[in-house]
Amino acid sequence: MKTFFTELFKKANTGFWPIVIVLGLLIVGSIGVYQSPRSLSAFLTLMLCPMMLYFLKIDMKLKVFIGLLLIIVILPVLGIRNIFYLEVIFQMAVFAALALGLNIVIGMAGLLDLGYVAFYAVGAYAWAIFGSKQLSLLDSVPGAAPAGAEFSLAPTYFWLFLFLGVGLAAITGILLGLPVLRLRGDYLAIVTLGFGEVIRVLALNLDKPINLTNGPQGITPIQRPPLPPEFIMAPVRNLLTPIVGHVPTEAEFYNVFFYFLALIIIMIAILVATRLEDSRIGRAWTAIREDETAAIAMGIPLVKMKLAAFAAGASFAGGMGVLYAANRTFVSPETFSFLQSIGVLTMVILGGLGSIPGVIFGASAVVILNIQVLQNFSLYLSALRQSDAVIPIINFEWKNLSNQLDPAKYQKLVFGIILVVMMIFRPSGLIPAERRKRELVEDKE
Repeated sequence: MKTFFTELFKKANTGFWPIVIVLGLLIVGSIGVYQSPRSLSAFLTLMLCPMMLYFLKIDMKLKVFIGLLLIIVILPVLGIRNIFYLEVIFQMAVFAALALGLNIVIGMAGLLDLGYVAFYAVGAYAWAIFGSKQLSLLDSVPGAAPAGAEFSLAPTYFWLFLFLGVGLAAITGILLGLPVLRLRGDYLAIVTLGFGEVIRVLALNLDKPINLTNGPQGITPIQRPPLPPEFIMAPVRNLLTPIVGHVPTEAEFYNVFFYFLALIIIMIAILVATRLEDSRIGRAWTAIREDETAAIAMGIPLVKMKLAAFAAGASFAGGMGVLYAANRTFVSPETFSFLQSIGVLTMVILGGLGSIPGVIFGASAVVILNIQVLQNFSLYLSALRQSDAVIPIINFEWKNLSNQLDPAKYQKLVFGIILVVMMIFRPSGLIPAERRKRELVEDKE
């Protein structure tokens, strides 16, 4: 069976077939999503297009043209027609950036970090505190906003906090790295896990004696950066109105705005991660991951390189934390739980440790499975329960199906099964790093 699919892929990857496949997916997926905005199959067909662009042999200029057409024109238009799709893609970009940062720490430097979401929280709370009315509520009871409370900073300061979030998270990463430099393996994982919980508990309890984080109730409203001026927005609105069938609202424009902002940040993250991987620092991280003793013997400054790995990985999460807070206009400690760290770790392992395209694909796959596939399956079963449908062979009425069997409630179970299957059949990940593939081949020999 494996040989059959391999041969089929080889035939489909020759001649003009790659272009036909990619354009076919693009056209069919776009038309399907436009005509049926809530169609899961149409959306998955469209999402196959960028994956095929990566795998198939197509001229690079044509790849860039199709990719730009998809992300700059098609997805925003379809996203205005159905905001939910842009939300899914925004989540994919956010978690791809988090996975890229964790991949630096685990995949490149070999430092097991189970509290990575703490850096995400640092960035989010940085803008949440200063970009909301929270500084006016320091002496208030949590949840009770006195009359006259004002926003601490203008919304334009968001752009400054994007960079401050990166810096604050990097400093936090260094502060985490300093006390754990002597630890390895399981001991390092336990300490980083504790660090992540410390940050979450601080956010949960810093509502007294000074109400800094508003405790478990979270902080809201958080300001969003202003949209471009009206003389730019008006022509865009007039152009999109006949295409999407209605006048785009400010909320829809904000979704497109955050979509493009997330794409810009993820592009910068990919560029930085790629340059780091191919640099002297990246090779030093690889040496540390393989054998710390040998790395020290070669003259690699162990302390400096480990701190650099923690700082670089944390900075990715800090920037996305600021973006997340502005997009949601609300943050709370529950968002930054230990399970979030495990979720990002799952994405890295699924895609392939040390592989930049792999972790991006792993993050996208997990988000689509979580938000789209399982949720849509649950909604489908819910609709069946409300009908009089019966399974013919066993004469079972769908309305008697328990709510406890909803797939959305078993996300962690599904992810666990996927990881077990991956470790058995493809331990290197869906798109493994070249070095990792060579290591596995040598182990088999």
